[in-house]
Amino acid sequence: MSTDKIPSDEECVRMLWNAGCTKRVVVHCATVRAVAVVIAAGIGGADTRLVSAGALLHDIGRSQTHSVMHAPLGAQIVEANGCPKSLVEIVRKHTGAGLDAEDVRELGLPPGDYMPSTLEEKVVAHADNLVSNDTVVPHRRSVDKLVSKGAQRGADRIEALHRELSGLYGEDLDCMPVLLGAHPKLIPLRKHRRRGISCGTRKSW
Repeated sequence: MSTDKIPSDEECVRMLWNAGCTKRVVVHCATVRAVAVVIAAGIGGADTRLVSAGALLHDIGRSQTHSVMHAPLGAQIVEANGCPKSLVEIVRKHTGAGLDAEDVRELGLPPGDYMPSTLEEKVVAHADNLVSNDTVVPHRRSVDKLVSKGAQRGADRIEALHRELSGLYGEDLDCMPVLLGAHPKLIPLRKHRRRGISCGTRKSW
């Protein structure tokens, strides 16, 4: 594949399994994808193929850790597979509604930009906020979780992102649990015989 090619859904799923993700993580990623592609299609102007791949790969770093470090580690894994920078950045910036410079310092993350700015980055980040494990939920679930941890700034960013994307979508995105159901139909998640799958020529994880 060329280095600018966005991997297909099947290739993304294979990358998740090859990286060592658990079934729970893979199902979560597929559920986020189900929400993200509906949001992207409803908004228009977003690259739905990029959104689909980004949603599927957003938690690939959980093959290494379930701490907040899973975002930069996931970005490294996706980059090591030779995937486009646009996809790498979705994975890096998907946490909550982004992490500002103060968050990065407090959490001890590698220096960098963790705030979603493109439409695709924002859609994937917020679709993740609308999914708890394998269940589609209202955005307040994520907001309340952050508030309970004392992360009010992060909670406020989720509220702002929810308002922004709901405005673009033309309807409150808390409609997703009704529109899709709590457990939407997912793409096939079967494991394949382990082999290298990458966007480019670099060695697959």
